[in-house]
Amino acid sequence: MQIVTKSNTGRVRPHNEDSADASKSLRGDYLVIVADGMGGHRAGDVASSMAVSYLKEKWKTIEEAFLPSTAEEWLVDTFKSANLEIFNYAQEHSECAGMGTTLVAAIVADSFVTLAHVGDSRAYIGNKSSFSQKTNDHSLVSELVRTGQITEDEAEGHPRKHVLLRALGTEGDIKVDVQTIGWETGGFALLCSDGLTNKVNDNTLEKVLRSEKSLEEQAQELIDLANEAGGEDNITVALINYLSLEEQGE
Repeated sequence: MQIVTKSNTGRVRPHNEDSADASKSLRGDYLVIVADGMGGHRAGDVASSMAVSYLKEKWKTIEEAFLPSTAEEWLVDTFKSANLEIFNYAQEHSECAGMGTTLVAAIVADSFVTLAHVGDSRAYIGNKSSFSQKTNDHSLVSELVRTGQITEDEAEGHPRKHVLLRALGTEGDIKVDVQTIGWETGGFALLCSDGLTNKVNDNTLEKVLRSEKSLEEQAQELIDLANEAGGEDNITVALINYLSLEEQGE
């Protein structure tokens, strides 16, 4: 397994409120996390870093190998606990009132990937024959599209495009979407904040991720493309590549 995380402030915002991490367990599986904070400096960055740090610390305590069912249970429980931590912190620190964060995470094992998310940070998974978004944005505009009230084209320029319906830390409890997907050598995945997907379409994402460039170069190219398109938001990507034995030996 090869994993790269990279984050960039973008061209407009003065601070980076995104956070990301990838951690390997003693069992050999991985936890990959991307969070996009909201609430302004000294709030959004606090929320996203708290979420990532919380999951990372809990990950260190895991002693047994996951099955898909236990991976899903762990992610939901840990998301909910992280949510409460952030919510309580905001209640106790007035400068962080109203802060929150999106969160998308993947447990990556040899035969499966378990995804959990809250908000509009996304996960994509591809293989030799397909590439698709696996998460549904928890945003007002996405809900309007799903219910047929506006079209995909109308959603692109909608004035309330950035309004979230779910985020960690804004309420005492949160609903977490979770799913498990089969995984094998040759597979690849992208976790990212909306600073990327608001600027780079899915066809371009797939083209970059199928290129012969290294994972580090792919991550940088995605960030460069988002910045070239305006870079109004922070941009964070986490790339995962399930190498074959031949590739591992290169």
